[in-house]
Amino acid sequence: MTERFVVIGAGTMGIGIAYVAANAGYQVELVEVSEAQAQAARQRLGGVWDGAVGRGRMSEADASAARTRVEFVTSLGGVADGPDVIVEAVPERPELKRAVLAEAVGKRPALLGSNTSSIPIATLGERVIGLHFFNPVWAMPLLEIVVADGTGPELVDAARSLAARLGKDPVVVRDLPGFATSRLGIALGLEAIRMVEDGVATAADIDKAMTLGYRHPMGPLELTDLVGLDVRLDIARTLRDAYGPRFEPPALLESLVAQGHLGRKSGRGFYEWNDGVRQ
Repeated sequence: MTERFVVIGAGTMGIGIAYVAANAGYQVELVEVSEAQAQAARQRLGGVWDGAVGRGRMSEADASAARTRVEFVTSLGGVADGPDVIVEAVPERPELKRAVLAEAVGKRPALLGSNTSSIPIATLGERVIGLHFFNPVWAMPLLEIVVADGTGPELVDAARSLAARLGKDPVVVRDLPGFATSRLGIALGLEAIRMVEDGVATAADIDKAMTLGYRHPMGPLELTDLVGLDVRLDIARTLRDAYGPRFEPPALLESLVAQGHLGRKSGRGFYEWNDGVRQ
């Protein structure tokens, strides 16, 4: 019997989730209303599989089989009822996520997850569980499972089983804004941005201080570029509303986003990027 995994949104996170789900043997339906975004996602997915084959991490046969398991769909209305899993991966805006998840409930999935990185799950709808993946999804082993007060143990068990199938190592956290990872990560990232504003050091030297001094695999400013400055800004605003001014977005972050400097995906953030490579 074919197992179906629906991903809503073909942005950076949606592409990564679709990739690992297809590799795990699911028939993936990737919902994206923008044809331009869908085309970019097709190319990105192809590049990831090509890279995996080139590095010897997958055989050509396995990659070819996984590619055939991904289908692009232009609307959630085109998805048949009863999929095994639906995960929404749309931008970090509560109203948008609520609307998408409300429609997804009508498809009667066995497991319905939100890839939100900061928005309380209880505010997004009933029977929704947090499935917070990390970028790049194919390389990052963590899956943060976010459990609201009313979440039944069967959903938590299903989420754990999904994590194992996708090759992820889960942590289970309580449903509070920012959960565990974003709350800690954004605090470090925002302070690093304030340090750039204050002229403490260059972005590169601040990042070097954390990679060499604290053994972080990547500095907080390069990570901000990778995640997306717009995503970081959305998270900061959510946490500011929940916890107060310690999460107030720095003026520099607001300014860069307003100028369209969103990090790697736009070619410029705290660093310059060319074809996804930091310059």
